[in-house]
Order: sequence, then structure tokens, then C-alpha cells
Amino acid sequence: MSQYSNIRAAEVVLPCAELDPTVAFFVDVLGFRVDAIAPADAPRTAVLSGHGLRVRLQRGASGSPGVLRLSCADPAGLAGGARELVAPNGTRVELVVAEPPLVLPPLVPAFVLTRQGGDAHVGRAGMRYRDLIPDRQGGRFIGSQIGIEAGGPVPDYVHYHIVRFQLIYCLRGWVRVVYEDQGPPFELHAGDCVLQPPYIRHRVLESSPGLEVLEVSCPAEHDTFADHALALPTADLRPEREFGGQRFVRHQAASARWGEWRHPGFLARDTGIAAATAGIADVQVVRPHGADATPTAQHDGELLLWFVLAGAATLHTGAAHSLTAGDCVVVPPALPHALADCSPELELLEVRLPAA
Repeated sequence: MSQYSNIRAAEVVLPCAELDPTVAFFVDVLGFRVDAIAPADAPRTAVLSGHGLRVRLQRGASGSPGVLRLSCADPAGLAGGARELVAPNGTRVELVVAEPPLVLPPLVPAFVLTRQGGDAHVGRAGMRYRDLIPDRQGGRFIGSQIGIEAGGPVPDYVHYHIVRFQLIYCLRGWVRVVYEDQGPPFELHAGDCVLQPPYIRHRVLESSPGLEVLEVSCPAEHDTFADHALALPTADLRPEREFGGQRFVRHQAASARWGEWRHPGFLARDTGIAAATAGIADVQVVRPHGADATPTAQHDGELLLWFVLAGAATLHTGAAHSLTAGDCVVVPPALPHALADCSPELELLEVRLPAA
């Protein structure tokens, strides 16, 4: 049993010079309620609660009056539209939107080439992150190669992201995950991927040693929220359910079908993400099928990302760039480009926004 299991409540202590006006402000303006006050004949302390918070106002106490953030469905409808209030004791009260709308930073396109084996850092839940798009294309996109070295249970929790697009592609090993309304936990193996729609609750449960996945998200900085009230898996199986206008996709490489790519002499394994996102994004795996080069082309989209899964090729963009397994390249709009010297075992993961 945890040493903290006998704790019943937590309080934030705020000093105040005059108790009565401060209590009145918290009750009448902010909607708190009085839980306790003492002593009765000359109160020095008032305990208030509201909005999931317990506050102890202490007359004569030292320290900063602090800052409170109140998450609101509509801050403009409170306090005459003010976004910040000041209590009589000096406490600053910030009124913020509970779930702010998604903001897409302006795209700043640029050519990016990151080589296999770059530096990695420790991120959420102890996972190691390698940055694939260091410039973030102005903050519009982030790409990460994420690894778990030891394997075993992952210290994750039920959570969701406010995103426009999010792909998880398994590069090696396996990872066990569970998603809201998508049935029991399942494993992603090398070559498998999922589309994580906005707001879908999910959790990473465990992984093999040496797991590596690739994640591409838009925008680069996005909010992640825990959901402590929801237990996964959920009772319902609803593969048709939409989350933020998108459907969940679980693509399994072992049963996937290959078809023609947009360039002759190449095949593509379609993941179904273009249809599930209504054309917001497309994800395919590409390999040669009789050709070792593509014609020179250019695109007018937001993102064209290639991650080399296997094999080698040369990318021509006015300069020649050799590509080998683990390399990642972002080709900006309007830049003429072509692949040449594609090895027979070449496999490229292609992520495009929007879908062609």
C-alpha cells in the first residue's frame, strides 16, 4: 500500500490580509463554496472548494497570493468577457478555454534530410524520441522515430490528442495497444500502422525489447490529455465511429494488397488512411516493380515525407542525395525531384498531406 493512501484531501494555501472580501470574491464571483471557517469569533482561516480545487485562505500568512487557472467552456461569457481577474488578496485568476481549438501554424516549407542514427532524447512515458523534422516546417508537422529499449509493460495511461492528423507506423518489434470502441487490445508488428483520429482515447500497454515506431503528427505542438474516467477496452465495438471527422484505421501488413503507384514500375501498399481521413492525408508503402527510377515530378501539397524502410536509392533535387534505411526526407512543394538507382529491396513509407 502506498504511503500516501491515507491522504484524504489536498489544499492550496493562499495568504490574505482581509478574509471577508476574499471569501466573498471566491464565492460570489468564482462560484466556490465555504467548507469550513475558524475560529468563529474572529475568523483567520476559510476553506473553500469548487471546480475540483480546495483552497485554504489564511489571514496573515506569508507567501505569494498565487495564480489560479479556471478552465471554462466559454470564458467570454464570464466576468464581462475579461480573461483575467484579481481577487482582493492579490490572487490572479486566469479564465481559459477548457479545450482550445486546434490552431495550425503557417506552413514554412523546406527541404529536410535526416540521417539514420541521429540523436534521441527521452520523452513521454520514458520513450526515446529521434527528431525527423527538426525545423517542424514552421510548426505544422512533427516526425519522430520512437523507441523502447527494454520492452515489457509501458507506464502509460488512457489519453487522447487534439490533432489534425496522427500516424503510428511500427518499424520493428511489436507493441500492444488498445483504443476506444475498437475492441480488445491488439499488437502492431513491423509494417503495421494505425491512424489515431483526434480525441480517440488510447493506451500503450507493453512492447517487445527494441520496439521502434514512426510517428507523424500535425500540428507539431499539440495537447495531450489524460482521461482518468475511461477504462479501456470499452464495451462497444464501433469501427465505423468517427472521431473529429475521421475513422480509426488499423492496417496490417501481412494481409495488405499491393497495387500500382502513381509512377509506373512501382507498387504501393495502401493503408486506407486517405479514405478514413476524407482526403486529409494519405499513407502508402512503396517498392520497385520493374523500374529503378521515377520521372521528375513536383507537388503542391503541404507535406511529402519519405522514410526509407529498407534498401537504397538516390534522390535528385538539383543535387544528388543518397538514401539508405533509416533516412527521412521531406520534399517541399514546387521542388522538382526524382528517385534513381532504386535497389530491388527498396521500401519507402510515404506520408502526404493532403491525399492526392
